[in-house]
Amino acid sequence: MLIRYAISDKRSAGRLKKMNIRKGDMVMVITGKEKGKTGKVLFVDRKKSTVLIERINFVKRHQKPSQKYRQGGIIEKEAPINISNVMYYDEKMAKPTRIGHKMLDDGRKVRFSKRSGEVIEARLK
Repeated sequence: MLIRYAISDKRSAGRLKKMNIRKGDMVMVITGKEKGKTGKVLFVDRKKSTVLIERINFVKRHQKPSQKYRQGGIIEKEAPINISNVMYYDEKMAKPTRIGHKMLDDGRKVRFSKRSGEVIEARLK
């Protein structure tokens, strides 16, 4: 039985997870200490299933003096949040919403807000 699990893990090891959240999207944190806050996505890590959000989830880190941080000391920076803890923020409805995908008549694949039905972004297929 252990062998069966090892083989299935090997098959999916190289694949990246599909995510509906992209860089530049406005998202709302739905769980954790930052619950209810909104921000812009700065970076999406598909391997770790995490997102970095502007001005959300600040942590303090001790930094040695270097070229970038001449003074050193304790700095504050954003830490990644798991993708499952955020939802796309629909600014029209001012609420978090799920994201759907559909094809338009002209052949473009688009993301749309499930709550308002409005198209978020169009891209060529």
